[in-house]
Amino acid sequence: MLNIVLVEPEIPQNCGNIARTCAATGSRLHLIRPLGFDISERAVRRAGLDYWHMVEVLDYENLDDFFSRNRVEEMWCLSTKAPRSYTQAQYHDGCYLFFGKETRGLPEEFLAAHYDSCVRIPMRADARSLNLSNAVAVTVYEALRQLSFPDLKDFGKMRV
Repeated sequence: MLNIVLVEPEIPQNCGNIARTCAATGSRLHLIRPLGFDISERAVRRAGLDYWHMVEVLDYENLDDFFSRNRVEEMWCLSTKAPRSYTQAQYHDGCYLFFGKETRGLPEEFLAAHYDSCVRIPMRADARSLNLSNAVAVTVYEALRQLSFPDLKDFGKMRV
């Protein structure tokens, strides 16, 4: 199982898309406050997130709360400022993938403290960044590819 950590996410639609990716892949979703939206049962129901029940969502007051409640042995911090590509990382079962808020990314001091764990998704020099939910999906599927897509359906049925 992968652990997706969103640090202070701001846009509810991105979180909804990321939750869908977590539901489809069996990944766990960790949300670090403050959040830019409501995740109460009523709000989730009103938003029509019919897959929310398929996602294990954990909620934290801040990063200190997160680290006090989790034993993180492997982590990867996604940032446009990172020194190497996300494909160069070696992902293992149970690893934590950290993503920052849409407007600023992960805090500079956090990135500096975890420099050796920072990776980026390559893109054109004049492109600012990918959408957060797209960045999560790209990274999650690379990690799962390296793990041989454990417990995921690897076939389809087409009518011919």
